[in-house]
Amino acid sequence: MSGVPIVLDEVSKIYPGQEVPAVDRVSLELPAGGTTVFVGPSGCGKTTTMRMINRLIEPSSGTITIDGEDNRRLDPDTLRRSIGYAIQASGLFPHMTVAQNVATVPRLLKWNKKRTRERVDEMLELVGLAPGDYRDRYPAQLSGGQQQRVGVARALAADPPVLLMDEPFGAVDPITRASLQDELLRLQAELHKTIVFVTHDFSEAVKLGDRIAVLGPGSSVLQFDTPEAILANPADETVSGFIGDDAALKTLTLRRVGDVNLGTTTTATLSEPPAEFAARLRGSSDEWAVVLDQSGHPVRWVRGDRVAGATDLASAGEPVSSTVTVEASLQEALDGLLSTASATTVVVDRDGVYRGVIGIDDLVDELRRIHKRHADDDAGSGADPS
Repeated sequence: MSGVPIVLDEVSKIYPGQEVPAVDRVSLELPAGGTTVFVGPSGCGKTTTMRMINRLIEPSSGTITIDGEDNRRLDPDTLRRSIGYAIQASGLFPHMTVAQNVATVPRLLKWNKKRTRERVDEMLELVGLAPGDYRDRYPAQLSGGQQQRVGVARALAADPPVLLMDEPFGAVDPITRASLQDELLRLQAELHKTIVFVTHDFSEAVKLGDRIAVLGPGSSVLQFDTPEAILANPADETVSGFIGDDAALKTLTLRRVGDVNLGTTTTATLSEPPAEFAARLRGSSDEWAVVLDQSGHPVRWVRGDRVAGATDLASAGEPVSSTVTVEASLQEALDGLLSTASATTVVVDRDGVYRGVIGIDDLVDELRRIHKRHADDDAGSGADPS
């Protein structure tokens, strides 16, 4: 089931005993099938706003419609079973196996055992966990990243049109967090759910969001636009401060490695004699070359002027210690290439097969193109380019 539109109209929440609203007259239209990120400082009301969508928190006033239907007219339990919900630290039931956790909502919906079992395995495969290896484990037997994947699988198990995610990756290390973000982008490209994602990390918002709602106190909407538009033209100084001083670098998060023309370099297989490879390299302008295994996976970087003296290509040069996929952001590519002696990183497909290379000059050129496009847009709109 694909996503459906969500509309918040003058929605407020005032908790008992408090005079100042936690959420004050918020109006937003969240497009179907896209990811909308609520980003803002702690305590601004972004989680409260999101939880009013599935009525975990009841609004004090205003209306929220989901696919045109007022959510207050639905039974709360029925509503929540039709909306996926993923939270920080996964929220898995510790006494249940992975399969039982993923099957929570299908069981509540009274799916039969065969359909539930098949759906559990399908969801585990979808989030990159082999059912045979993980189905019967308990949450305590999983890493933090694996628990979060199970949490996402559980949220998607009943095929809801809407998925609410409350800082779901905030409790894992940065490397795992980046991997989970990539996984969510992959899933969304396939599933097209309406995702509402809450975070206080603007870089995460830029990476994941089709649209970003920058929220202030009381969930006041400071700016609601695409990531690129917000980075290029922040609405005010508060939004600018939230973006930070590296707006230009954050634009690299918006572009995928596969969106740019990849470079090429001379390649060889592990079995090729070094002397023959050296002779081929002498006929090219490549200072560095890549050695591939029999499956096309990059394994070694070699310098052209040192290949001839190697005994074999399996030990020549240095290992390819990191790669980026075509789905990775240009920001991730920058992080990878800064750790290499060649100021270039190897690009692979999802299966790890060599696709090309990307270097620092490619990223600089892309930043120039982005800057020029923004300058042209400003000139066309009459805005002050400064």
